[in-house]
Amino acid sequence: MKESGLQMYLKNISMENINTALVAYLANLDMVAKTFPEIAENIVKEFSDQRTHLKLIASENYCSLSVQAAMGNLLTDKYAEGYPEHRYYGGCQNIDAIESAAAEEAKLLFGAEYAYVQPHAGADANITAYWAILSAKIEMPALEKIGEMNVSNLTEQQWEALRQKLGNQKLMGLDYYSGGHLTHGYRQNISARMFQTCSYTVDKKTGLLDYDQIEEQALKEKPLILLAGYSAYPRSINFRKFKEIAEKAGAVLMVDMAHFAGLVAGKVFTGDEDPVRWADIVTTTTHKTLRGPRGALILCKKEFADVVNKGCPLVLGGPLPHMMAAKAIAFREAQSKAYQDYAHQVRDNARALADAAMKLGMRLQTGGTDNHLMLIDVQPFGLTGRQAETAMTQCGITLNRNALPFDPNGAWFTSGLRIGTPAVTTLGMKEPEMQEIAEMIYAVLKATKPAKTKSGGQSRTHVEIDSKVKIKTEQKVKDLLKRFVLYPELDLELLKRIYIR
Repeated sequence: MKESGLQMYLKNISMENINTALVAYLANLDMVAKTFPEIAENIVKEFSDQRTHLKLIASENYCSLSVQAAMGNLLTDKYAEGYPEHRYYGGCQNIDAIESAAAEEAKLLFGAEYAYVQPHAGADANITAYWAILSAKIEMPALEKIGEMNVSNLTEQQWEALRQKLGNQKLMGLDYYSGGHLTHGYRQNISARMFQTCSYTVDKKTGLLDYDQIEEQALKEKPLILLAGYSAYPRSINFRKFKEIAEKAGAVLMVDMAHFAGLVAGKVFTGDEDPVRWADIVTTTTHKTLRGPRGALILCKKEFADVVNKGCPLVLGGPLPHMMAAKAIAFREAQSKAYQDYAHQVRDNARALADAAMKLGMRLQTGGTDNHLMLIDVQPFGLTGRQAETAMTQCGITLNRNALPFDPNGAWFTSGLRIGTPAVTTLGMKEPEMQEIAEMIYAVLKATKPAKTKSGGQSRTHVEIDSKVKIKTEQKVKDLLKRFVLYPELDLELLKRIYIR
Protein backbone atom coordinates (compact mmCIF):
# COMPACT_ATOMS: atom_id res chain seq x y z
CA MET A 1 0.00 0.00 0.00
CA LYS A 2 1.30 3.45 -0.95
CA GLU A 3 2.42 5.61 1.96
CA SER A 4 0.33 8.66 2.73
CA GLY A 5 1.87 12.09 2.84
CA LEU A 6 1.56 12.15 6.62
CA GLN A 7 3.29 8.75 6.95
CA MET A 8 6.13 9.92 4.71
CA TYR A 9 6.62 13.03 6.80
CA LEU A 10 6.49 11.30 10.19
CA LYS A 11 8.93 8.61 9.06
CA ASN A 12 11.57 11.22 8.27
CA ILE A 13 11.22 13.58 11.23
CA SER A 14 12.05 13.28 14.92
CA MET A 15 9.18 13.68 17.38
CA GLU A 16 10.66 16.81 18.96
CA ASN A 17 10.82 18.52 15.56
CA ILE A 18 7.27 17.79 14.43
CA ASN A 19 5.52 20.74 12.80
CA THR A 20 1.94 20.43 14.02
CA ALA A 21 0.53 22.80 11.39
CA LEU A 22 2.14 20.75 8.62
CA VAL A 23 0.90 17.51 10.18
CA ALA A 24 -2.66 18.87 10.17
CA TYR A 25 -2.38 19.93 6.53
CA LEU A 26 -0.94 16.60 5.48
CA ALA A 27 -3.70 14.70 7.30
CA ASN A 28 -6.32 16.88 5.63
CA LEU A 29 -4.85 16.52 2.14
CA ASP A 30 -4.38 12.77 2.58
CA MET A 31 -8.11 12.39 3.18
CA VAL A 32 -8.95 14.54 0.18
CA ALA A 33 -6.48 12.75 -2.09
CA LYS A 34 -7.79 9.33 -1.07
CA THR A 35 -11.15 10.14 -2.69
CA PHE A 36 -10.28 12.75 -5.31
CA PRO A 37 -6.54 13.25 -5.88
CA GLU A 38 -7.10 15.96 -8.49
CA ILE A 39 -8.75 18.17 -5.86
CA ALA A 40 -5.82 17.74 -3.46
CA GLU A 41 -3.52 18.57 -6.35
CA ASN A 42 -5.36 21.80 -7.12
CA ILE A 43 -5.37 22.83 -3.47
CA VAL A 44 -1.58 22.55 -3.42
CA LYS A 45 -1.32 24.35 -6.78
CA GLU A 46 -3.41 27.22 -5.40
CA PHE A 47 -1.14 27.39 -2.35
CA SER A 48 1.84 27.50 -4.72
CA ASP A 49 0.25 30.28 -6.79
CA GLN A 50 -0.52 32.36 -3.71
CA ARG A 51 2.98 31.91 -2.33
CA THR A 52 4.61 32.93 -5.62
CA HIS A 53 2.34 35.76 -6.80
CA LEU A 54 2.13 39.18 -5.18
CA LYS A 55 -1.44 39.57 -3.96
CA LEU A 56 -2.68 43.15 -4.25
CA ILE A 57 -6.41 42.45 -4.54
CA ALA A 58 -8.06 44.82 -2.07
CA SER A 59 -10.80 42.36 -1.15
CA GLU A 60 -8.49 39.41 -0.41
CA ASN A 61 -6.30 38.50 2.53
CA TYR A 62 -4.78 35.47 4.27
CA CYS A 63 -6.67 34.12 7.29
CA SER A 64 -4.84 32.30 10.08
CA LEU A 65 -4.34 28.54 10.09
CA SER A 66 -6.57 28.44 13.18
CA VAL A 67 -9.41 30.01 11.19
CA GLN A 68 -8.81 27.54 8.37
CA ALA A 69 -8.88 24.59 10.76
CA ALA A 70 -12.27 25.63 12.15
CA MET A 71 -13.80 25.43 8.68
CA GLY A 72 -12.93 21.81 7.96
CA ASN A 73 -14.75 19.60 10.47
CA LEU A 74 -18.02 17.85 11.27
CA LEU A 75 -19.80 21.06 12.22
CA THR A 76 -20.62 21.33 8.54
CA ASP A 77 -22.98 18.36 8.87
CA LYS A 78 -25.45 20.06 11.21
CA TYR A 79 -28.60 21.90 10.20
CA ALA A 80 -29.45 24.79 12.51
CA GLU A 81 -32.12 26.94 10.86
CA GLY A 82 -33.34 29.65 13.20
CA TYR A 83 -31.09 31.28 15.80
CA PRO A 84 -29.80 30.34 19.29
CA GLU A 85 -32.52 28.87 21.52
CA HIS A 86 -34.99 29.18 18.63
CA ARG A 87 -34.20 26.43 16.11
CA TYR A 88 -36.31 24.45 13.68
CA TYR A 89 -34.12 21.37 14.22
CA GLY A 90 -33.31 19.37 17.33
CA GLY A 91 -29.86 18.70 18.73
CA CYS A 92 -28.52 22.23 18.21
CA GLN A 93 -27.20 22.92 21.71
CA ASN A 94 -23.55 22.96 20.56
CA ILE A 95 -24.35 25.12 17.57
CA ASP A 96 -26.21 27.51 19.88
CA ALA A 97 -23.05 27.82 21.96
CA ILE A 98 -20.84 28.44 18.93
CA GLU A 99 -23.15 30.98 17.31
CA SER A 100 -23.67 32.81 20.60
CA ALA A 101 -19.92 32.92 21.22
CA ALA A 102 -19.28 34.32 17.74
CA ALA A 103 -21.96 36.98 18.22
CA GLU A 104 -20.57 38.01 21.61
CA GLU A 105 -17.05 38.27 20.19
CA ALA A 106 -18.35 40.44 17.34
CA LYS A 107 -20.23 42.73 19.73
CA LEU A 108 -17.15 43.09 21.91
CA LEU A 109 -14.87 43.74 18.93
CA PHE A 110 -17.02 46.44 17.34
CA GLY A 111 -18.89 47.83 20.34
CA ALA A 112 -22.21 46.83 18.77
CA GLU A 113 -25.57 46.40 20.48
CA TYR A 114 -26.41 43.24 18.52
CA ALA A 115 -24.59 40.89 16.14
CA TYR A 116 -25.94 38.34 13.66
CA VAL A 117 -23.21 36.01 12.40
CA GLN A 118 -25.13 33.78 9.98
CA PRO A 119 -24.82 35.48 6.55
CA HIS A 120 -22.74 33.50 4.09
CA ALA A 121 -21.51 36.46 2.02
CA GLY A 122 -21.62 40.23 1.93
CA ALA A 123 -24.38 40.22 -0.68
CA ASP A 124 -26.46 37.94 1.57
CA ALA A 125 -25.87 40.24 4.52
CA ASN A 126 -26.99 43.29 2.53
CA ILE A 127 -30.15 41.63 1.23
CA THR A 128 -30.95 40.37 4.75
CA ALA A 129 -30.44 43.88 6.16
CA TYR A 130 -32.63 45.41 3.46
CA TRP A 131 -35.47 43.04 4.26
CA ALA A 132 -35.02 43.54 7.98
CA ILE A 133 -35.47 47.29 7.47
CA LEU A 134 -38.47 46.70 5.22
CA SER A 135 -39.98 44.44 7.88
CA ALA A 136 -39.38 46.90 10.72
CA LYS A 137 -40.34 50.10 8.95
CA ILE A 138 -42.97 49.03 6.41
CA GLU A 139 -44.42 45.62 7.22
CA MET A 140 -44.83 45.92 10.99
CA PRO A 141 -46.55 49.33 10.95
CA ALA A 142 -48.86 48.15 8.15
CA LEU A 143 -49.82 45.03 10.11
CA GLU A 144 -50.40 47.04 13.29
CA LYS A 145 -52.69 49.36 11.37
CA ILE A 146 -54.99 46.50 10.31
CA GLY A 147 -54.69 44.70 13.66
CA GLU A 148 -53.16 41.47 12.35
CA MET A 149 -49.50 40.65 13.01
CA ASN A 150 -49.42 37.25 11.28
CA VAL A 151 -49.09 37.64 7.50
CA SER A 152 -50.48 34.14 7.03
CA ASN A 153 -53.85 35.42 8.26
CA LEU A 154 -54.10 38.28 5.76
CA THR A 155 -56.65 38.16 3.00
CA GLU A 156 -55.40 38.03 -0.59
CA GLN A 157 -56.23 41.71 -0.99
CA GLN A 158 -54.43 42.69 2.24
CA TRP A 159 -51.37 40.62 1.30
CA GLU A 160 -51.19 42.15 -2.17
CA ALA A 161 -51.44 45.67 -0.75
CA LEU A 162 -48.60 44.92 1.67
CA ARG A 163 -46.50 43.30 -1.04
CA GLN A 164 -46.90 46.34 -3.28
CA LYS A 165 -45.90 48.64 -0.44
CA LEU A 166 -42.80 46.57 0.37
CA GLY A 167 -41.74 46.69 -3.27
CA ASN A 168 -42.20 50.44 -3.68
CA GLN A 169 -39.52 51.86 -1.38
CA LYS A 170 -36.39 53.90 -2.12
CA LEU A 171 -32.76 52.95 -1.60
CA MET A 172 -30.13 55.69 -1.86
CA GLY A 173 -26.58 54.37 -2.05
CA LEU A 174 -23.28 55.21 -3.71
CA ASP A 175 -23.38 54.72 -7.48
CA TYR A 176 -21.50 51.64 -8.71
CA TYR A 177 -19.29 53.75 -10.99
CA SER A 178 -18.40 56.04 -8.10
CA GLY A 179 -17.14 53.14 -5.98
CA GLY A 180 -20.36 51.61 -4.65
CA HIS A 181 -20.98 47.88 -4.60
CA LEU A 182 -23.21 45.85 -6.92
CA THR A 183 -25.69 45.40 -4.06
CA HIS A 184 -26.00 49.15 -3.50
CA GLY A 185 -28.50 49.61 -6.32
CA TYR A 186 -26.66 48.57 -9.49
CA ARG A 187 -29.26 47.77 -12.14
CA GLN A 188 -27.75 44.38 -12.92
CA ASN A 189 -28.22 43.38 -9.27
CA ILE A 190 -31.34 42.34 -7.35
CA SER A 191 -31.01 45.44 -5.11
CA ALA A 192 -32.12 47.71 -7.97
CA ARG A 193 -35.07 45.41 -8.63
CA MET A 194 -36.18 45.34 -5.00
CA PHE A 195 -36.13 49.12 -4.63
CA GLN A 196 -36.54 52.35 -6.49
CA THR A 197 -32.91 53.42 -6.48
CA CYS A 198 -31.68 57.01 -6.41
CA SER A 199 -27.90 56.70 -6.28
CA TYR A 200 -25.58 59.50 -5.30
CA THR A 201 -22.19 60.03 -6.97
CA VAL A 202 -18.82 61.49 -6.14
CA ASP A 203 -17.91 64.99 -7.28
CA LYS A 204 -16.78 64.95 -10.92
CA LYS A 205 -13.80 67.21 -10.28
CA THR A 206 -12.46 65.91 -6.95
CA GLY A 207 -13.75 62.34 -6.97
CA LEU A 208 -14.82 62.88 -3.34
CA LEU A 209 -18.17 62.53 -1.61
CA ASP A 210 -20.02 65.85 -1.41
CA TYR A 211 -22.06 65.74 1.82
CA ASP A 212 -24.03 68.86 0.95
CA GLN A 213 -25.06 67.35 -2.38
CA ILE A 214 -25.95 64.06 -0.69
CA GLU A 215 -28.10 65.89 1.87
CA GLU A 216 -29.88 67.88 -0.84
CA GLN A 217 -30.62 64.69 -2.76
CA ALA A 218 -31.75 62.78 0.34
CA LEU A 219 -34.17 65.54 1.37
CA LYS A 220 -35.61 65.52 -2.13
CA GLU A 221 -35.89 61.72 -2.53
CA LYS A 222 -36.83 60.80 1.07
CA PRO A 223 -35.43 57.26 0.78
CA LEU A 224 -36.33 54.53 3.21
CA ILE A 225 -32.65 53.58 3.39
CA LEU A 226 -29.65 55.87 3.13
CA LEU A 227 -26.71 53.56 2.45
CA ALA A 228 -23.07 54.48 3.02
CA GLY A 229 -20.00 52.39 2.28
CA TYR A 230 -18.05 51.35 -0.76
CA SER A 231 -16.22 48.76 -2.79
CA ALA A 232 -13.78 51.09 -4.50
CA TYR A 233 -13.55 54.50 -2.81
CA PRO A 234 -10.11 55.41 -1.47
CA ARG A 235 -11.12 57.82 1.26
CA SER A 236 -12.58 57.65 4.76
CA ILE A 237 -16.21 58.60 5.39
CA ASN A 238 -17.75 60.86 8.02
CA PHE A 239 -20.62 58.71 9.31
CA ARG A 240 -21.77 61.35 11.78
CA LYS A 241 -22.64 63.52 8.80
CA PHE A 242 -24.45 60.62 7.16
CA LYS A 243 -26.44 60.07 10.35
CA GLU A 244 -27.46 63.72 10.43
CA ILE A 245 -28.57 63.52 6.80
CA ALA A 246 -30.53 60.31 7.45
CA GLU A 247 -32.35 61.86 10.40
CA LYS A 248 -33.28 64.95 8.40
CA ALA A 249 -34.59 62.79 5.55
CA GLY A 250 -36.40 60.32 7.81
CA ALA A 251 -34.23 57.45 6.53
CA VAL A 252 -32.66 54.43 8.17
CA LEU A 253 -28.86 54.73 8.00
CA MET A 254 -27.26 51.51 6.80
CA VAL A 255 -23.51 51.11 6.28
CA ASP A 256 -21.74 48.43 4.26
CA MET A 257 -18.23 48.32 5.76
CA ALA A 258 -17.20 45.06 4.06
CA HIS A 259 -13.99 46.58 2.74
CA PHE A 260 -12.85 48.50 5.78
CA ALA A 261 -14.23 46.46 8.70
CA GLY A 262 -10.69 45.55 9.72
CA LEU A 263 -9.80 49.23 9.98
CA VAL A 264 -12.80 49.72 12.27
CA ALA A 265 -11.93 46.65 14.35
CA GLY A 266 -8.30 47.73 14.52
CA LYS A 267 -9.21 51.25 15.74
CA VAL A 268 -7.90 52.98 12.64
CA PHE A 269 -11.35 54.44 12.00
CA THR A 270 -12.78 55.88 15.22
CA GLY A 271 -15.11 58.70 16.23
CA ASP A 272 -16.96 60.11 13.22
CA GLU A 273 -15.31 57.48 11.01
CA ASP A 274 -16.67 54.54 13.04
CA PRO A 275 -19.89 53.40 11.33
CA VAL A 276 -21.01 51.14 14.19
CA ARG A 277 -21.32 54.17 16.43
CA TRP A 278 -23.65 56.02 14.05
CA ALA A 279 -25.54 53.58 11.81
CA ASP A 280 -28.76 51.72 12.55
CA ILE A 281 -27.53 48.63 10.70
CA VAL A 282 -23.99 47.76 9.59
CA THR A 283 -23.09 44.89 7.30
CA THR A 284 -19.67 43.48 6.53
CA THR A 285 -17.83 40.53 5.14
CA THR A 286 -15.52 38.73 7.54
CA HIS A 287 -12.59 38.30 5.17
CA LYS A 288 -10.94 41.28 3.41
CA THR A 289 -9.31 43.58 5.99
CA LEU A 290 -10.92 41.67 8.88
CA ARG A 291 -8.76 38.65 7.92
CA GLY A 292 -11.29 35.97 8.81
CA PRO A 293 -13.12 33.26 6.86
CA ARG A 294 -15.21 33.87 3.76
CA GLY A 295 -18.52 34.97 5.24
CA ALA A 296 -20.42 37.97 6.55
CA LEU A 297 -21.88 39.67 9.60
CA ILE A 298 -24.65 42.09 10.50
CA LEU A 299 -24.36 44.52 13.42
CA CYS A 300 -27.36 46.57 14.45
CA LYS A 301 -29.11 48.59 17.10
CA LYS A 302 -31.37 46.55 19.41
CA GLU A 303 -34.38 48.00 17.64
CA PHE A 304 -33.60 45.79 14.63
CA ALA A 305 -32.40 42.65 16.46
CA ASP A 306 -35.66 40.68 16.17
CA VAL A 307 -36.12 41.27 12.45
CA VAL A 308 -32.45 40.62 11.69
CA ASN A 309 -32.73 37.30 13.55
CA LYS A 310 -35.32 36.26 10.99
CA GLY A 311 -32.74 36.27 8.21
CA CYS A 312 -33.71 32.62 7.97
CA PRO A 313 -36.40 31.98 6.72
CA LEU A 314 -36.73 35.50 5.25
CA VAL A 315 -33.65 35.42 2.98
CA LEU A 316 -31.02 32.96 4.11
CA GLY A 317 -30.93 29.19 4.12
CA GLY A 318 -29.57 27.29 7.08
CA PRO A 319 -26.47 28.77 8.73
CA LEU A 320 -23.06 27.16 8.32
CA PRO A 321 -21.86 26.18 11.82
CA HIS A 322 -18.27 25.56 10.77
CA MET A 323 -18.09 29.07 9.29
CA MET A 324 -19.58 30.61 12.43
CA ALA A 325 -16.89 28.83 14.46
CA ALA A 326 -14.22 30.26 12.17
CA LYS A 327 -15.74 33.73 12.51
CA ALA A 328 -15.58 33.47 16.31
CA ILE A 329 -11.86 32.73 16.10
CA ALA A 330 -11.25 35.63 13.70
CA PHE A 331 -13.19 38.06 15.92
CA ARG A 332 -11.12 37.05 18.93
CA GLU A 333 -7.87 37.35 16.97
CA ALA A 334 -8.89 40.87 15.93
CA GLN A 335 -9.16 41.98 19.55
CA SER A 336 -5.39 41.68 20.05
CA LYS A 337 -2.82 44.46 20.12
CA ALA A 338 -1.02 42.68 17.29
CA TYR A 339 -4.12 42.98 15.13
CA GLN A 340 -4.49 46.68 15.87
CA ASP A 341 -0.86 47.17 14.87
CA TYR A 342 -1.60 45.23 11.68
CA ALA A 343 -4.66 47.36 10.83
CA HIS A 344 -2.70 50.60 11.25
CA GLN A 345 0.10 49.19 9.08
CA VAL A 346 -2.44 48.35 6.35
CA ARG A 347 -3.31 52.04 6.08
CA ASP A 348 0.31 53.17 6.45
CA ASN A 349 1.29 50.81 3.65
CA ALA A 350 -1.54 52.01 1.42
CA ARG A 351 -0.50 55.63 1.90
CA ALA A 352 3.14 54.78 1.24
CA LEU A 353 2.26 52.86 -1.90
CA ALA A 354 0.01 55.64 -3.14
CA ASP A 355 2.64 58.31 -2.49
CA ALA A 356 5.32 56.26 -4.26
CA ALA A 357 3.03 55.65 -7.23
CA MET A 358 2.24 59.33 -7.61
CA LYS A 359 5.91 60.33 -7.35
CA LEU A 360 6.58 57.99 -10.26
CA GLY A 361 3.95 59.83 -12.28
CA MET A 362 0.94 57.54 -11.92
CA ARG A 363 -2.47 59.20 -11.67
CA LEU A 364 -4.53 58.12 -8.65
CA GLN A 365 -8.23 58.66 -8.11
CA THR A 366 -8.68 61.46 -5.52
CA GLY A 367 -4.90 61.89 -5.40
CA GLY A 368 -4.25 59.30 -2.70
CA THR A 369 -5.93 57.15 -0.06
CA ASP A 370 -7.16 57.20 3.55
CA ASN A 371 -7.82 53.47 3.77
CA HIS A 372 -6.49 50.19 2.42
CA LEU A 373 -7.02 50.70 -1.31
CA MET A 374 -6.28 53.00 -4.21
CA LEU A 375 -7.38 53.35 -7.81
CA ILE A 376 -4.80 53.89 -10.55
CA ASP A 377 -5.95 55.45 -13.80
CA VAL A 378 -4.21 53.50 -16.59
CA GLN A 379 -5.50 55.64 -19.47
CA PRO A 380 -2.27 57.70 -19.58
CA PHE A 381 -0.46 54.45 -20.43
CA GLY A 382 -2.77 53.85 -23.39
CA LEU A 383 -4.33 50.82 -21.72
CA THR A 384 -7.72 49.67 -20.52
CA GLY A 385 -8.04 48.29 -17.02
CA ARG A 386 -8.42 44.80 -18.40
CA GLN A 387 -5.21 45.07 -20.41
CA ALA A 388 -3.35 46.40 -17.40
CA GLU A 389 -4.70 43.60 -15.20
CA THR A 390 -3.62 41.01 -17.80
CA ALA A 391 -0.11 42.46 -17.96
CA MET A 392 0.25 42.46 -14.18
CA THR A 393 -0.93 38.87 -13.91
CA GLN A 394 1.60 37.77 -16.53
CA CYS A 395 4.35 39.39 -14.44
CA GLY A 396 3.32 37.67 -11.18
CA ILE A 397 1.25 40.49 -9.67
CA THR A 398 -2.36 39.64 -8.83
CA LEU A 399 -4.82 42.54 -8.73
CA ASN A 400 -8.08 43.52 -10.40
CA ARG A 401 -9.27 46.10 -12.88
CA ASN A 402 -11.87 48.54 -11.64
CA ALA A 403 -14.13 51.19 -13.11
CA LEU A 404 -13.29 54.79 -12.32
CA PRO A 405 -16.01 57.39 -11.70
CA PHE A 406 -17.83 58.16 -14.96
CA ASP A 407 -15.61 55.58 -16.68
CA PRO A 408 -15.70 55.77 -20.51
CA ASN A 409 -14.70 52.10 -20.76
CA GLY A 410 -17.59 50.77 -18.66
CA ALA A 411 -17.62 48.07 -15.99
CA TRP A 412 -16.01 45.26 -18.02
CA PHE A 413 -12.92 46.78 -19.64
CA THR A 414 -12.64 49.75 -17.22
CA SER A 415 -9.97 52.44 -17.07
CA GLY A 416 -8.47 51.63 -13.69
CA LEU A 417 -6.70 49.20 -11.43
CA ARG A 418 -7.77 48.69 -7.81
CA ILE A 419 -4.85 47.95 -5.51
CA GLY A 420 -5.02 47.00 -1.84
CA THR A 421 -2.52 46.36 0.93
CA PRO A 422 -4.26 43.93 3.37
CA ALA A 423 -2.60 40.72 2.10
CA VAL A 424 0.95 42.03 1.70
CA THR A 425 0.68 43.59 5.17
CA THR A 426 -0.31 40.21 6.59
CA LEU A 427 2.93 38.86 5.12
CA GLY A 428 4.82 41.48 7.13
CA MET A 429 5.66 44.03 4.44
CA LYS A 430 6.06 47.68 5.38
CA GLU A 431 6.76 51.04 3.74
CA PRO A 432 10.08 50.12 2.04
CA GLU A 433 8.39 47.21 0.26
CA MET A 434 5.61 49.52 -0.91
CA GLN A 435 8.23 51.55 -2.76
CA GLU A 436 9.43 48.35 -4.48
CA ILE A 437 5.88 47.40 -5.42
CA ALA A 438 5.12 50.85 -6.84
CA GLU A 439 8.23 50.66 -9.01
CA MET A 440 7.23 47.23 -10.31
CA ILE A 441 3.70 48.37 -11.18
CA TYR A 442 4.98 51.46 -12.96
CA ALA A 443 7.61 49.51 -14.92
CA VAL A 444 5.05 46.98 -16.16
CA LEU A 445 2.48 49.60 -17.15
CA LYS A 446 5.11 51.59 -18.99
CA ALA A 447 6.36 48.48 -20.82
CA THR A 448 2.91 47.25 -21.90
CA LYS A 449 1.13 47.94 -25.17
CA PRO A 450 -2.17 46.65 -26.59
CA ALA A 451 -1.46 43.69 -28.87
CA LYS A 452 -2.01 44.21 -32.57
CA THR A 453 -4.60 41.96 -34.18
CA LYS A 454 -4.26 40.42 -37.64
CA SER A 455 -6.67 42.96 -39.05
CA GLY A 456 -4.48 45.81 -37.85
CA GLY A 457 -6.78 46.90 -35.05
CA GLN A 458 -6.10 46.80 -31.32
CA SER A 459 -7.30 44.18 -28.88
CA ARG A 460 -8.94 45.36 -25.68
CA THR A 461 -7.74 42.23 -23.87
CA HIS A 462 -4.37 41.00 -25.19
CA VAL A 463 -1.14 42.82 -24.51
CA GLU A 464 2.52 42.88 -25.46
CA ILE A 465 5.01 43.34 -22.61
CA ASP A 466 8.66 44.18 -23.05
CA SER A 467 10.33 40.83 -22.34
CA LYS A 468 13.19 42.31 -20.32
CA VAL A 469 10.78 44.15 -18.02
CA LYS A 470 8.64 41.04 -17.66
CA ILE A 471 11.59 38.84 -16.68
CA LYS A 472 12.95 41.48 -14.31
CA THR A 473 9.58 41.98 -12.62
CA GLU A 474 8.97 38.25 -12.21
CA GLN A 475 12.35 37.96 -10.51
CA LYS A 476 11.65 40.93 -8.24
CA VAL A 477 8.33 39.37 -7.20
CA LYS A 478 10.05 36.08 -6.51
CA ASP A 479 12.78 37.76 -4.44
CA LEU A 480 10.25 39.79 -2.46
CA LEU A 481 8.13 36.77 -1.61
CA LYS A 482 11.18 34.81 -0.52
CA ARG A 483 11.64 37.46 2.15
CA PHE A 484 7.97 37.44 3.16
CA VAL A 485 6.73 33.86 3.06
CA LEU A 486 3.06 32.89 3.14
CA TYR A 487 2.36 30.30 5.87
CA PRO A 488 6.04 29.54 6.58
CA GLU A 489 4.89 26.65 8.78
CA LEU A 490 3.93 24.72 5.64
CA ASP A 491 6.54 22.97 3.50
CA LEU A 492 5.33 23.74 -0.02
CA GLU A 493 7.99 21.67 -1.78
CA LEU A 494 7.01 18.61 0.28
CA LEU A 495 3.33 19.14 -0.51
CA LYS A 496 4.11 19.49 -4.23
CA ARG A 497 6.20 16.30 -4.26
CA ILE A 498 3.42 14.32 -2.61
CA TYR A 499 0.24 15.64 -4.23
CA ILE A 500 1.11 17.11 -7.64
CA ARG A 501 1.38 14.34 -10.17
